[in-house]
Amino acid sequence: MITRTVSKNPRTTRGDLVNDLQRAGTKVTKATISNTLRRQGLKSCSARRVPLLQPAHVQARLKFAREHLDDPEEDWENVIWSDETKIELFGKNSTCRVWRRKNAELHPKNTIPTVKHGGGNIMLWGCFSAKGPGRLIRVKERMNGAMYREILSENLLPSARALKMKRGWVFQHDNDPKHTARATKEWLRKKHFKVLEWPSQSPDLNPIENLWRELKVRVAQRQPQNITALEEICMEEWAKIPATVCENLVKTYRKRLTSVIANKG
Repeated sequence: MITRTVSKNPRTTRGDLVNDLQRAGTKVTKATISNTLRRQGLKSCSARRVPLLQPAHVQARLKFAREHLDDPEEDWENVIWSDETKIELFGKNSTCRVWRRKNAELHPKNTIPTVKHGGGNIMLWGCFSAKGPGRLIRVKERMNGAMYREILSENLLPSARALKMKRGWVFQHDNDPKHTARATKEWLRKKHFKVLEWPSQSPDLNPIENLWRELKVRVAQRQPQNITALEEICMEEWAKIPATVCENLVKTYRKRLTSVIANKG
């Protein structure tokens, strides 16, 4: 039954199989399911992109983790996290796992239909805090420093107000050249925004990455058919992300720091 089920639907999870078998009167563990499928030549596959770390990046990450390891949870709750992301139409930004046999990666059941160049995409800028999602906007042109400052001017403070951030809240963004340009730094200084010093090549330290994955899964499930629908659905699904999800990402932030230290960068 297990092999037959995943052959029909390779996206079936081990949890789904446990529940199906339990309803049929058979109690098994996820480990048993994994072992059974492996014996049949099936394994769960996914690919994760990770940044290439140079020695300087490793040292900067360790320095950041050690300096902030004992920061109280309240400090992280007073951070507005931000980032940009690209979402493709007919692409698959979200994680999708399938059970398949070796050399069966191109079987229709194990693939996701795409069109050339992904059918187009949109670039988004967004932010959030422990209190919930902030603003999400579409970046319609190639972003440069001036455009980035305009985005912050129109969206950062309104997000802080909507999220009811405490006095002295801190803004986080990565070390993209647009973010670290002299004009951008000067703009932030004049606006009296506190900025979190950030180690390069550290998307894993930014919890908004989890929200991007959440958003992309939600969008993919709704299967938008054109760019207009893609943008609308992104906005709708972003607004639906529960504040509790945001809160939990921030509450567990220390684990990210301990992971960096444990992995020596």
